Amino acid sequence: MSESLETRTPSRLLAVWRQYSSPLVPVFAVFTALVVGALMIGLTGGDWLTAYIGLWEGSFGSWRGIGNTVVRSTPYIICGLAVALGFKGGLFNIGAEGQLYAGAVLTVIVATSLKLPAIIHVPLALAAGAVGGALWGGIAGFLKARTGAHEVITTIMLNYVALRLTEWLIKSKTPYLLGDPEDTTGARTRFIEDSARLPGFQIGDTTRLHMGILIGIALAFAVWWLLYKTTIGFELRTAGANPSAARYAGISVPSTIVLTMALSGGLAGIAGAGEVLGVRGALSADLLAGLGFDAIAVALLARSNPLGIIASGILWGGLLTGASLMQVRAGLSIDVIKIVQALIIMFVAADQIVRFIYRIPKRGPGEETSIAKSWGG
Repeated sequence: MSESLETRTPSRLLAVWRQYSSPLVPVFAVFTALVVGALMIGLTGGDWLTAYIGLWEGSFGSWRGIGNTVVRSTPYIICGLAVALGFKGGLFNIGAEGQLYAGAVLTVIVATSLKLPAIIHVPLALAAGAVGGALWGGIAGFLKARTGAHEVITTIMLNYVALRLTEWLIKSKTPYLLGDPEDTTGARTRFIEDSARLPGFQIGDTTRLHMGILIGIALAFAVWWLLYKTTIGFELRTAGANPSAARYAGISVPSTIVLTMALSGGLAGIAGAGEVLGVRGALSADLLAGLGFDAIAVALLARSNPLGIIASGILWGGLLTGASLMQVRAGLSIDVIKIVQALIIMFVAADQIVRFIYRIPKRGPGEETSIAKSWGG
């Protein structure tokens, strides 16, 4: 009897591993990327242990580091939600950066031109950011629904339009539009009113931790609820998974496309608003350049799970925050972090590599993927 139990125990453990290990693929992808990164650091003559200790201490090893990481992570969480929502609707929203700028522009207008009590001014400025992003994202959704123009192309082009439009609004001097006449460089807008700043507190000499992270977490739960607990979310996911079945069920696929892109853009616009109201206090053309593309990686790492994006956004922010101290401690180029980030994306996207290494079963037919299915469709 004891031999029978001993024989069956490994098989039971293997069955449990096969059943529950699949959600751990992103975790193993990060671990594998760090291992490969350590090997690359060692091959170049660096000390990987010193490098990773510096990375940890710079991002999570002190209250100041944690504060910096949280502030840096907040826009990645919110923009990651924007991209993930598009993925769930079968759309590849590469325009989060343009939508972020569109939201930030409207936020600056509301935050600099009005004088209101903070309890009204802050929500109004955030709402303006959401409206700006939603309108910008809705343009791509409308073009997709009415003309078939692919959202990848239109959102990329709209990124450039939003960036150049923002630059023009800031640098225009005859007359001044958004630019600050007192700024001799002409690189930013006027500073927002104090009543429009997100509440927060100071950590150390440089870090101001604001309530944007609470907004990001609340939005993650709100997106999860929208996707899995509402009729709109069901229609969105159905249209993204199988447009033909959605049409057969009576769902208006064109309307769902426009709504999905508008909601996605609105989230990105809130990210832009949060940076203006909580961190910068003004808008400049270099407002976290590249954030929209990094948000794609954040969404991929979380497999488009809204709650998982909280963790992946914090990880992404931590890698960027700790990179400076890692560079100083180990004498490495900051590009090493970019290599590790690229490896994480590669292992998450090519998850069969991770599944093979750790003996995780192949993705089942009913398991959701995080990549939009609209490419070429």
